[in-house]
Amino acid sequence: MVSRAGFDVIVVGGGHAACEAALSSARMGSKTLMITINVDQIAQMSCNPAIGGLAKGHLVREIDALGGEMGKCIDATGIQFRMLNRSKGPAVRGPRAQADKMLYKAKMRTTLENQSGLFIKQGQVKKLIINSREVIGVLTELGEKILANSVIVSTGTFLDGLIHIGLSSFPAGRAGEIASIGLSGQLRELGFTVGRLKTGTPARLDGTTIDYAKTELQPGDEDSVNFSFFYAGKKEKQTNCHITHTNETTQQIIEDNLDRSPLYTGVIQGVGPRYCPSIEDKVKRFPEKRRHQVFLEPEGLYTNEIYPNGLSTSLPFDVQLKFLRSIQGLENVEIVRPGYAIEYDFCTPTQLYPTLETKRISGLFFAGQINGTSGYEEAAAQGLVAGINASLRCCGEERLVLTRQNSYIGVLIDDLVTKGTEEPYRMFTSRAEFRLLLRPDNADLRLCDIGKKVGLLSYHDFSLFDSKRKRINFEKDRLKSIRLPYGKLTPADETNIGGKIPESGIILWELLKRPEMCVSSLPWYKPSPGLAIEEAEQLEIECKYEGYIARQEKLVHKTKKSEDKKFPIGFKFSSTPGLSMEVIEKLELVRPISLGQASRISGITPAALSILHIYLEKLSLEQTGGGV
Repeated sequence: MVSRAGFDVIVVGGGHAACEAALSSARMGSKTLMITINVDQIAQMSCNPAIGGLAKGHLVREIDALGGEMGKCIDATGIQFRMLNRSKGPAVRGPRAQADKMLYKAKMRTTLENQSGLFIKQGQVKKLIINSREVIGVLTELGEKILANSVIVSTGTFLDGLIHIGLSSFPAGRAGEIASIGLSGQLRELGFTVGRLKTGTPARLDGTTIDYAKTELQPGDEDSVNFSFFYAGKKEKQTNCHITHTNETTQQIIEDNLDRSPLYTGVIQGVGPRYCPSIEDKVKRFPEKRRHQVFLEPEGLYTNEIYPNGLSTSLPFDVQLKFLRSIQGLENVEIVRPGYAIEYDFCTPTQLYPTLETKRISGLFFAGQINGTSGYEEAAAQGLVAGINASLRCCGEERLVLTRQNSYIGVLIDDLVTKGTEEPYRMFTSRAEFRLLLRPDNADLRLCDIGKKVGLLSYHDFSLFDSKRKRINFEKDRLKSIRLPYGKLTPADETNIGGKIPESGIILWELLKRPEMCVSSLPWYKPSPGLAIEEAEQLEIECKYEGYIARQEKLVHKTKKSEDKKFPIGFKFSSTPGLSMEVIEKLELVRPISLGQASRISGITPAALSILHIYLEKLSLEQTGGGV
């Protein structure tokens, strides 16, 4: 049975990558179908009930600036907002919010269902329909053939998912949900390299059985900051989290039961996340650390379930209960749902172009955990890019490639497609070479023009952004044009502004660079009406870091030359004289699109890059009719 309704784009999955992929392609005018195993679990937060954090908050801001939905959804459903690293520099701060996971899921599903051009179907994709190395649709478990120009696979942990609790194992994509069986087998048959990864989650606790008096209160920020540059709706009631710690008794209970852990008995073969280890991993790898922090995070306003962040585990149920009850405040705790580990298949991401289209099959895109990443934010960022490029492909337009120079999303994708990963990939600020330029506060200034250009960012949101940009530029011009004359301030005033001013006076922009100064405290100056607090902060950041920013911009300009040095379509690296077989093999595996991307492949030497550069110059001269 062939579906009569052909689609431009089919999105396989219903997680965070799938939501952004489906919305972006539909908003750009492509007729889009989302197929997911259970429509009631669309946008489910499988693990921690939170969005954002260090570097992850950057990703959410960038998704929003391009026209994505995650930032707006968490602003509407967040129940505690915090700015992490608030005392540090603006480049490494990270907005984070606890979510009411039921409200988040409901809000996202409502958005999807009300999106014009987007259709949702419950079903399981068993097979991709391929014709001459090009995807043309999917086949469901009911035998329905649905045709499309592009297909995005964003299956999360569902590909041959296997859950472990102690030494018991069973197939599942999440606890209580069936796994996707068969699709990864076809990917292997098509020649994709398929690996195995592992992640985990802690038990969920009954909050009524926790003694919060024995824990440390962790409130949210009073002056909370939105994720979205455009959200203006009301926020949900705010709530508190709590902090407690494991102890030596907890440690001993876990050590005594490692022989019942699937991690240490050879049952689990997949590689787990290095930067988000299970509690048994922490105990085994860091035995000298006898105390680990645990965040008790509410799963929502209308549930008693608590997420104990920091206690991911796959130990047997009885051991989970025993070590939990050894923790202060949890002496009488009851488990609502046990923690577990899950193994799942992923495809080595070096098999993708930076557009997230696969190199083997035209029109087939991968997004999210199938590419070896962890985290809602990393998944959503990939889904957005895959959705944009799947839609652009349908229109025959040039694909979007975000770069390391303009976004954290660009860093994420470049890392994946150039270096690959052998463990669940997590974004960190340290991965970005130009993080002073790629701050969460200026994501809109960096990316809104791109969102508008590809046709994703709405006219309304772009208008709000453009007005903001004009206000900031106008105010910057004002600050650079007003001079504070010498002798006009009292000694007390001079103390307040960090010392005397030169006899020639001082431009307010230069005065603002002093550590003591902010826009609102500048003498002889009143901000223009309508200048928002965050816009004033943007001016302060640009001013105080002006020298450092200029230095990084010069470096960006320098590196951009190698990024602009593109390899022709179908370029054969084996035809380049002087390259070793080892270098050719690595280049053919990744198939970089530019000299810059080639330079980031492990094992590509400066000598090889020089040869490639000279050969590209020679080809360019031959094409233009010049000599060598």
